[in-house]
Amino acid sequence: MSFGLINGPAYFMQLMNSVFMDYLDKFVVVFIDDILIYSKTEAEHEEHLRLVLQRLREHKLYAKFSKLDPSKVSTVTKWKVPEIPKEVHGFLGLASYYRRFIENFSRIAKPMTFLLEKDAEFRWTNA
Repeated sequence: MSFGLINGPAYFMQLMNSVFMDYLDKFVVVFIDDILIYSKTEAEHEEHLRLVLQRLREHKLYAKFSKLDPSKVSTVTKWKVPEIPKEVHGFLGLASYYRRFIENFSRIAKPMTFLLEKDAEFRWTNA
């Protein structure tokens, strides 16, 4: 990257989008400095992972395996119950990254978005 670090993320996304063009939105999403692989079954995921790693190898690129940590999902599942609207906003920001993989995300998140309204009373319920 002869044009400096400032263009690094954009260059990475452009490169990954061209490398994975035929896999994008089928089972691969590229986001800033991450390659997200999603599948319906574990067997399908193994195949998708193999295809992605093979494609990287073909382009003499490498994946950092420390990022293949399934425990990162626990960040969302173990998120503490929000006590103020700002904490709800933070959670929704994190969860929104995964919205394209969660069917009816906006319907599920609707009770939380109501808590962000200006004059809404903050009451956390099971809903």
